[in-house]
Amino acid sequence: MIAYLFPGQASQFVGMGKDMYDASSIAKDYFEKANEILGFRISDIMFEGTMEDLKQTKVTQPAVFLHSYISFVLNGEKLKPIAVAGHSLGEFTALTANGTLDFEQGLELVKIRANAMQKACDMAESTMAAVLGLEDNIVEEVCSKIDDIVIPANYNCPGQLVISGSKDGIAKAIEKLKVAGAKRAIELQVSGAFHSPFMEPAKKELAKAIEKADFKTPSIAVYQNVNALKETDPRIIKENLIKQLTSPVQWTKTMRNMIEDGINHFVEVGGNGKTLINFVRRIDRSLKTEAL
Repeated sequence: MIAYLFPGQASQFVGMGKDMYDASSIAKDYFEKANEILGFRISDIMFEGTMEDLKQTKVTQPAVFLHSYISFVLNGEKLKPIAVAGHSLGEFTALTANGTLDFEQGLELVKIRANAMQKACDMAESTMAAVLGLEDNIVEEVCSKIDDIVIPANYNCPGQLVISGSKDGIAKAIEKLKVAGAKRAIELQVSGAFHSPFMEPAKKELAKAIEKADFKTPSIAVYQNVNALKETDPRIIKENLIKQLTSPVQWTKTMRNMIEDGINHFVEVGGNGKTLINFVRRIDRSLKTEAL
């Protein structure tokens, strides 16, 4: 049984999507429609901009959404998934791919999310750090003892956990995690502390848009970040999507639940096609994985 996985922020790269734009009239139409919805030519930034341009949250999130969704449209019929999941931002792509949202709705919500998160990032100095080579419980214990806001944000796979918090808090945590035995503990080049209390203002703004949006009942279940459970009820999907901005991404649990439900073939759609696949391999090396 097959599931599609959609990557989140940090899967962007210079030139992303240009090959699809040049080769497919369908892809070109989607990019031009996106330029109209966003109010700027994101296609130009994706195709010709610098990595610095692509790191802006208001650009990164719609760019990753577009690249993944158009990849799905062009290649998604190759295999028939029984479920979808997306990492953080990728959950919006997953919900568009499975029919909960149409393309315009999905991109509009991503636009609102990206702008709201950028504003939240500008309100306070915050950041994230990747921690490699420690058990989750050790990272959690170290974070709990920091006298500042520092919390687990992304449970990516065994031995890899991303933490979020204040600049000072993350700096303290990095030193303590190295002492605790982390192979690496490094600050990430991000604009703020995603999936943490610092995103509360963005959560409130996004909640208004999600509550107004028309979420349809999908025929393909989505496994959601907040609780790692599969869902098809639009009301619950909305609730979980709102909670996502200030809650950790439970990716390890999500993959384990999908595996326990009989899924044995994962396909990463968009990005570099490797990030989420590598996480899955770390979680269960016996699975067949590939990229579209």
